[in-house]
Amino acid sequence: MSSASRANLDSLRTQIASIERIHARLRTVLPFHVPTIDEKLPGGGLAMGALHEIAGGANGAIDCTAPAAFAAGIAARTGGKVLWCHIQPDLFEPALARSGLRENQVVFCRVADESELLDSFLEALSHGGPTAVVAELSSLKPVDSQRLQFAAEKTSTMAIALRRWRRNVDARDFGNQTSAFTRWRVTELNSEPLPVRGVGRAKWQLELMHARSGRPADFEVEACNGQGLISIPSQLADGSTEAGDGFIRAVS
Repeated sequence: MSSASRANLDSLRTQIASIERIHARLRTVLPFHVPTIDEKLPGGGLAMGALHEIAGGANGAIDCTAPAAFAAGIAARTGGKVLWCHIQPDLFEPALARSGLRENQVVFCRVADESELLDSFLEALSHGGPTAVVAELSSLKPVDSQRLQFAAEKTSTMAIALRRWRRNVDARDFGNQTSAFTRWRVTELNSEPLPVRGVGRAKWQLELMHARSGRPADFEVEACNGQGLISIPSQLADGSTEAGDGFIRAVS
């Protein structure tokens, strides 16, 4: 074998090894531990080292309350430090703590505009320090989503694009194709009535709009509790043998 052929073969082996390492990282998932949800996702959970999009339905497309709580619960359960990048000044940190993402786990980064936000998102993913990076984006172009996905793959950091718009009409942008592994829409529902005066635990309509190599579906769930756990409402869990114990647990 000539020196040139041997060099080409070594280069090919290096490329294959790199691809195998990426695929191995992507097989690491954050499971929901609810069979009716996990069975719709490739590998049985949310892929680490991948980009995921979350948006709100109805008024949640603007105020982002429910999708932010859902994202906070997921990010908290990745187990390490979380960076949360945003532009608007109305982020209510105690609400994220109610969803499991407490102040000792998260660092907030407020920036001036979308361009700076995207740069911060990409830089944090490329660094590899956080286990999850959340960025409140109104726009996500296909080429930018590819860059984010590639950066997440290299460091095994979970990338969460929390889509937020100033007008409901702009939410149509969520229908455009991106490189995200999964895309979710979270819509607030009426909470469960209580036997006493007070407000019951919030409920969401959780739509899995896209899952790479998975299946779209929708679920009715109870909102994250203080440990970042969501649950299937009791009447649904009791009536279905597929609901398991109804809880989404933190990974060990």
